[in-house]
Amino acid sequence: MKSVCIHTVGCKLNYSESSFIAKKFTEKGLVLKPFGEKADIFVLNTCTVTSHADSECRRIIRSVLRKYPETFVAVIGCYSQLNSNQIAGIKGVDLILGTNEKFKIVEHIEKILQGDIKNDYKKNGNRAEIYISDFKSDFIGEAYSSDSDVRTRAFLKIQDGCDYNCAFCTVPLARGRSRSLPIQKVLENAKHLIDAGYKEIILTGVNIGDYKVENGSGFLFLMEQLERLDIERIRISSIEPNLLTNDIIKFIRFSDKFCNHFHIPLQSGDDEILKLMKRRYNVKMFEKVIESIKSKIPDAGIGIDVIVGFPNEGEKHFKNTYNFIQNLPVSYLHIFSYSERKNTLSSTYEGKVPAEVKKERSKILRELSIEKKIRFYNENIQKVHRVLFETWKNGFIEGWTENYVRVRGDSKLLRENEILPVLLTKTNENNLVECKLIN
Repeated sequence: MKSVCIHTVGCKLNYSESSFIAKKFTEKGLVLKPFGEKADIFVLNTCTVTSHADSECRRIIRSVLRKYPETFVAVIGCYSQLNSNQIAGIKGVDLILGTNEKFKIVEHIEKILQGDIKNDYKKNGNRAEIYISDFKSDFIGEAYSSDSDVRTRAFLKIQDGCDYNCAFCTVPLARGRSRSLPIQKVLENAKHLIDAGYKEIILTGVNIGDYKVENGSGFLFLMEQLERLDIERIRISSIEPNLLTNDIIKFIRFSDKFCNHFHIPLQSGDDEILKLMKRRYNVKMFEKVIESIKSKIPDAGIGIDVIVGFPNEGEKHFKNTYNFIQNLPVSYLHIFSYSERKNTLSSTYEGKVPAEVKKERSKILRELSIEKKIRFYNENIQKVHRVLFETWKNGFIEGWTENYVRVRGDSKLLRENEILPVLLTKTNENNLVECKLIN
């Protein structure tokens, strides 16, 4: 085996883990191939947060097997953990690894190819070797990686699993209980990224606000330790509203490195629906968190997640959500249509919302998101921001401000993987903000 292709479906945490697994293959001398090209080994790191994610994973597997039937196919991650039998039903899959086993993928493949494992699958017509374990141990797979081939931003995994058991969510089933990487390990991995030349580190996990280690230290203490590192930027990924404390917000306000950008799951702007979802806050509490951010950091960018079509979400509930979000000073929305998942509490609820209703509600919120984004971008016009420039596209170089405004420029003085001060001049027809370099 000389080459491997690793493709990822799902969240930033998945991407960080995929890149870390890729390093294990390259250390063995394998060449990484881009998705779509022929490779000796194909690895799909899966997601199972929605039924669409499941079907997308199956589609990708079948597509690869049709195009390259001789490729060794390994399917790993969350979908494998919860639905290994579905994957095993796809003829041609060689290896299926769950959430923890995926970090041992190189060893598993070596054993199979060396013939050290008795292939019992031949007896029942199933080609795949399957390794799924429970989450009884405190094991947490390390991961740190870039989000692209350009070494600008990198994801750093600090935590895995979740103890919340929201009514709609399979993550506790797919990734186990909440557990955190020791602080020293986080710092070591961050230093690897810094030494590799990354300018921005994004802290990622399933529920990063729940980060805690044995001595009682929590997320804020970890932030304080990371602040001391020689890195220009640190950005936090999604954080639960009940875990985003005033102390964390104050720390970011005065930090030289942590970005004034927050992504906070709302899911619904109606208290009845939040209660059915088993969320740990109500609308008033969420509003106070947003007010706290904006009072301390007026130019902060704030994104929120919203689920439409949750069981029993009537027109009144959706209208409450729309009106609530419309009045919030947030910058953009991530909108998800509710997807029923097996073994979740909400799958037992009555009051299912028709698909066409969910589609229409999603459309309405997408339009609101565009309005919010344009308004926020325009609020930043004629202001100076520091932008981490990433890649050239069609003669322009694009990057992000610290508060998550997407910026593009055409000056040859703007360079990849540099953080430079620029004046934001106008929003263009593609909803990107034009800029000019401040000398």
